[in-house]
Amino acid sequence: MTAEGADAAGAGRFTLDTRLSGALGGRTAQAVERAFGYRTVGELLAHYPRRYALRGELTALASLPLDENVTIVAEVLEVRVREMRQRRGSILEAKISDGTGILTLTFFNQKWRENDLRPGRRGIFAGKVGDYKGNRQLAHPDYELFDDAEVVATDAAKRWVEAPIPIYPATGTLASWQLAKSVALLLDGLGPVDDPLPEQVRGARSLLDHRRALEQVHRPETEAEWKAARRTLRFTEAFVLQTALLLRRAELREHSTTARPPSPEGLLTRFDASLPFTLTDDQQEVGGEIADDLGQPVPMNRLVQGEVGSGKTLVALRAMLAVADSGGQSALLAPTEVLAAQHVRSIARMLGPELSASLMPTLLTGQLPTAERKKALLRAAAGQSRIVVGTHALIGDAVSFADLGLVVVDEQHRFGVDQREALRLKGQHPPHVLVLTATPIPRTVAMTVFGDLDVSTIRELPAGRAGIESFVVPLADRPGWRPRVWERLAEEVELGRQGFVVCPAIEAKVAEDDGEPLEGEVEGGAPAASVTSVLAELAAHPRFADKRVAPLHGRMSADEKDAAMRAFAAGEIDVLVATTVIEVGVDVPNASAMVVVDADRFGVSQLHQLRGRVGRGSVPGLCLLVTNAEAGSLARQRVEAVAATLDGFELARVDLELRQEGDVLGASQSGGRSSLKLLRVVRDGDVISDSRDLAAEVLAEDPGLRRHAALAAEVRRRLDAETSGFLSKG
Repeated sequence: MTAEGADAAGAGRFTLDTRLSGALGGRTAQAVERAFGYRTVGELLAHYPRRYALRGELTALASLPLDENVTIVAEVLEVRVREMRQRRGSILEAKISDGTGILTLTFFNQKWRENDLRPGRRGIFAGKVGDYKGNRQLAHPDYELFDDAEVVATDAAKRWVEAPIPIYPATGTLASWQLAKSVALLLDGLGPVDDPLPEQVRGARSLLDHRRALEQVHRPETEAEWKAARRTLRFTEAFVLQTALLLRRAELREHSTTARPPSPEGLLTRFDASLPFTLTDDQQEVGGEIADDLGQPVPMNRLVQGEVGSGKTLVALRAMLAVADSGGQSALLAPTEVLAAQHVRSIARMLGPELSASLMPTLLTGQLPTAERKKALLRAAAGQSRIVVGTHALIGDAVSFADLGLVVVDEQHRFGVDQREALRLKGQHPPHVLVLTATPIPRTVAMTVFGDLDVSTIRELPAGRAGIESFVVPLADRPGWRPRVWERLAEEVELGRQGFVVCPAIEAKVAEDDGEPLEGEVEGGAPAASVTSVLAELAAHPRFADKRVAPLHGRMSADEKDAAMRAFAAGEIDVLVATTVIEVGVDVPNASAMVVVDADRFGVSQLHQLRGRVGRGSVPGLCLLVTNAEAGSLARQRVEAVAATLDGFELARVDLELRQEGDVLGASQSGGRSSLKLLRVVRDGDVISDSRDLAAEVLAEDPGLRRHAALAAEVRRRLDAETSGFLSKG
């Protein structure tokens, strides 16, 4: 710790916004930032212990996992020093025990530690578990011994034994006890802390003040203290998050925009009259909610969540037609070039020749040839194209619109807030915003992640769908079943149908660069199944000698991907061996078979999306989830959960429970680091609902938080990039 840091601490001058470099010194601050990304006192003090050990509580050493960083509380049994045989130097070995097992600590050329590690002393030890000749060991662990000498009086001894030891989420370079020391320095130097919870809220829920909660969560004297602190901090987290989302919601309603009600005899009426089927009840209801929003002079901000294949694109197209009735344009932001190109084709097909000529649906992506890109840019800028579909290219400075009235975002979680905001700011007035997601969202998650949006739900599937059967192929139990997978796929093709084979990687060691991160990747484990290896396997299979098999993945050019999808849609390819580029939105009614290889490497929602690519027409769907995961493992449970139900809402609930940590604001949902510290959306639904109601009451009395400066500061300080980005942009 630097002299400046010591002076500041002694003077009690830290605030939650003090830089760690000034509080802990440059070297420690750099180590903390490298490990966790924290830069301020408040951020490190929000790094709460993941559990608490007692000095009298002995952790089970017998079942320590190999190759994992662990923190344990144990007692030194014996210490011995021996000279090395092969080279100069000594080895110090200390045996420690927790009563259930024995672990060896090994130090090379550090004989002086014999004075520290005396038999009978207890301490906290941190390191990576290794194995030497069948015995568990920690080589060169970090440790801190408990100072027995300080425990003299009976009362003091009792307090010392009973005081919980905080065990922090740690890394290989920053041990739990090192974090505890840094946190203690910050708490010693922390000045008064304004409480973000209004006094009436804190009193009504019997919560601690913020400064005391921080002290008790990090340095509790009893179990009751840390439990009370966590209860307070969990509620504070929920309250701050809900306040932020309600502020954003109110801010959006302060803007005025152009109302876009559909004309009585306009484009939308003509389109509806041309549909060869009747809209489902859910489509009609959600369409009515959107029409009501579009007819208001304040911007719509609505999330439409719906089952795979429930017709969300049709609902969005009807909104675009209502906007076109008033002369406005719509921009549809798709997560991949494959999906953007397919959206343009399916929109043109649904509109028919006459309406397509009037609305001129236009594709605008980064990999368009220069001449086509210029033509698309001109159509958007002149207002000639009323519907512009694209990827991130729509956000570029070169893209402008004559009258942008509606932004439709397909699969919200693939886009960061800055990207959506850049597109929103292209309108002369704030455009209406419609977000589509095929990932069903449980109520508490919707309230936490999308609390600033109105939520509509489409559960009902269009009539005439033949349905999907799903099966797990458990190769860990039945390795002989793999050939049958390819036989079953060949049978489907021979019935005149088509199939997908999805792999987690393009080739060995190369993960897909256009889909989500792989789950369940294990260092040193078997390599992920790849597009190249499966193509080779099918090429060597006699049943596929006369079948047309082709690849599709993110390393192909936009033209190559588009050509492959067009050929597959036209029935010119029998089997598409792909990565997750086909996860969302690909619509080929004749596709009946979906084989997911290494299914345990995908998340629950990804598997549900992939399965939704088949069974979309009158042909029944077959989904084979091939996995090497062992029975009873978490990875196997995920795959079995998907096979057990077609209900995406049920799967969303199961997914959150299987994740255990409930990290719903992580990269897959919000495009940034999770801000959830103690709050868990599955477990804490009541806390979230309660805090939202109370936050609404506070904002009703003080809409700008002028009388609640500490709450306003905490909203700015504590939220992740997604929410704070929303709040800082107008």
